[in-house]
Amino acid sequence: MNTSLNKVLEKKGKHVYVTSPGQTILDAIKTMQDKKVGGLLVVSDGKPVGIFTERDVMTRVVACECNPATTTVSEVMTCDLVAVGPDTTVEQAMAIVTEKRVRHLPVMDGDEVLGVVSSGDLTHWLVKSQ
Repeated sequence: MNTSLNKVLEKKGKHVYVTSPGQTILDAIKTMQDKKVGGLLVVSDGKPVGIFTERDVMTRVVACECNPATTTVSEVMTCDLVAVGPDTTVEQAMAIVTEKRVRHLPVMDGDEVLGVVSSGDLTHWLVKSQ
């Protein structure tokens, strides 16, 4: 099976939940809860500048005792965005999330964000295909 992430996004949907660097952590967490997602792409001037995830909440907010009502996403987000192209296969993407220890992969075509796949999406696709 050499299914591309483009195919996964066709089935999953391409909607991407985003936040801005200046949004408070509290507001970003509320968005994550409302949308039932584990991460938000951080976008500034229409371009992704990072990602804010549940892991960021635990390691950079709770552990550091930051006030989520006054601390901004830019202060705690993951800046080193690991992204892949739409032709990346599910297997390649799974290897990347394992190697890089990330749970969310933006799928990009140049500067355009096509969608985001999670490690859960990839696992679901692999299990379904077997």
